[in-house]
Amino acid sequence: MALVPCQVLRVAILLSYCSILCNYKAIEMPSHQTYGGSWKFLTFIDLVIQAVFFGICVLTDLSSLLTRGSGNQEQERQLKKLISLRDWMLAVLAFPVGVFVVAVFWIIYAYDREMIYPKLLDNFIPGWLNHGMHTTVLPFILIEMRTSHHAYPSRNSGLAAICTFSVGYILCPGGQKSTLGLTGLKSRCQPCWLLPEARREESVSLPSSSTVGLHLLPCGSFLHLQSK
Repeated sequence: MALVPCQVLRVAILLSYCSILCNYKAIEMPSHQTYGGSWKFLTFIDLVIQAVFFGICVLTDLSSLLTRGSGNQEQERQLKKLISLRDWMLAVLAFPVGVFVVAVFWIIYAYDREMIYPKLLDNFIPGWLNHGMHTTVLPFILIEMRTSHHAYPSRNSGLAAICTFSVGYILCPGGQKSTLGLTGLKSRCQPCWLLPEARREESVSLPSSSTVGLHLLPCGSFLHLQSK
C-alpha cells in the first residue's frame, strides 16, 4: 500500500501548479507587457499544460469515486472518455513538453545561464519559483506515471499531435518572436524577452537548433513511452 494515495498526490501537485502560476503572473516584468505576454514563453505554456493535465487527473478521480458501484452505463462511458483524454494529454503534451522544458533549460543554464536565465532575473523571480517552473515539472510527471496505469495513443496519432503542437508554437506570432520561449533566451526576430540585457552574440546560432529540438525531443519522449 502506498504511503500517500495517488489521488492525494494529484491534488497536492495541482495546488502547487496553481500557486506557481499565480505567483508568476503576479510578478511585474517588462516582458509581460509586450506582444503575447506570458504566452510567448514555452515555460508558461508548459505550466498551463501541467495544471490542466493534473486538473483532469483530479476530475477523473472524483468521477471514478462518484460512479463506483452506481451501475450507470452512461456515467461509465463518460468516465472512460475522461480517462482517455487524461492518457492522451499525458503522452502528447504533459510528458513530452515537460521533458523538453526541463532538459533544455538546465542544459543551456549549465552552459551559460546568461543565455536563458540572466542573473538579473533573480531580482524578479525567487529561487523556489524558478525550480517550480523548471525542475519539479519532471519529477511530478514521473510520479504520475509511476503511480497510475496509462494507455497511450497510437504512435502515428501521437506523433502527429506533437508535431502539430510544435509547428503551431513556432509559427504563431508569439513563438516567431521568441525562438524557444523558455525564460531568457535571445529573441529570433526582436528582443521581446524578460530582459534586453540578456542579449548575447553566442546565442545567434540557437534559433535553428532550438527549433529542431522543439520537434525532436518531444517526439523522442513520446516514442519512449510507446516502447514501454
